[in-house]
Amino acid sequence: MLGESLAANYLLNHGYRILDRNWRWRKGEIDLIVEKDGEIIFVEVKARRTHSYGTPQEAVTRAKQKKLIQSAYAYLESSNHAQSPWRIDVVALDLHSDGQVDRLDHIENAVRGH
Repeated sequence: MLGESLAANYLLNHGYRILDRNWRWRKGEIDLIVEKDGEIIFVEVKARRTHSYGTPQEAVTRAKQKKLIQSAYAYLESSNHAQSPWRIDVVALDLHSDGQVDRLDHIENAVRGH
């Protein structure tokens, strides 16, 4: 996906290390899993070319947040990162019709409640 590639490049350029992309388990998926300074960051990427169905941030509903938290715990349990500090971020992108980035917002700790 274009949005995920743009988000991954942004994160790489800001000192993050990509651990996994499109990590799946039986109940969900995490777009990007990155690491920086010993912290594991689960990244939900939302990209929109139009706001007809709302902004990218609005697409991260309460139900989606709950799935992200469940998925983060599942990843941590299945990896060697169970004791690592972690958070869930959102990268929201507004794109032009040609795929160029109009706006990119990296929202740290966007999902709380874990």
